[in-house]
Amino acid sequence: MNKAKHIAIIMDGNGRWAEMQGKKRVKGHEAGAEVVKAITTYCSNNSEIERLTLYAFSTENWKRPRLEVEFLMRLLDKYLKDELPSYLENNVKFEPIGDTRAFSKSLQKTIKMVEEKTAHCDGLVQSLALNYGAQDEILRAVNSLKKSSQEITNEMLSNALDCKSDVDILIRTGGDTRLSNFLLWQAAYAELFFIDKLWPDFTPKDLQKIVKQFTHIERRFGGLK
Repeated sequence: MNKAKHIAIIMDGNGRWAEMQGKKRVKGHEAGAEVVKAITTYCSNNSEIERLTLYAFSTENWKRPRLEVEFLMRLLDKYLKDELPSYLENNVKFEPIGDTRAFSKSLQKTIKMVEEKTAHCDGLVQSLALNYGAQDEILRAVNSLKKSSQEITNEMLSNALDCKSDVDILIRTGGDTRLSNFLLWQAAYAELFFIDKLWPDFTPKDLQKIVKQFTHIERRFGGLK
């Protein structure tokens, strides 16, 4: 049976969830943050899951209304500070991916602080993709390797990426069926699950069902049976 060592999730639908309930979009983001906590706790209690990567803020999300972006930055800062005790209690290592240099100095400081304080944890690795886009990630990796006199290999490029782990399961909530510039290199042979549920309605039980289904999928990686 397959083991779901690396699960990646595109957390889509926060804004629509709020609007369907007659609430402001920010209320959907708050509800979505609570689901992040629940899913992270579930994964930390499953010894077979080694890494959870969550698409939190993309390189394209800067196009959203200014007030919404500012709220997301405050919510991220609060989430990380509030979750630090839980990370430590559940032995979760926090590893951000993406180009966080675009964030405010204070938010960068919070991200670095949580990363450093959880560096010793050897359980689940939770990665938040922050100002992340797969195309940007690949370009930055290629530029970092340009000085090499060697021909760039798959292994060299993989090691130069923000996320160095291949994805086993990639989930997108919210009903859309696209990858939206998320982990394009790492998800080359991921099993894809597109879920109609909006992210604030997604539960650990939903994830459990997906993991169970994944264990019985025949993965050939381009080869014959």
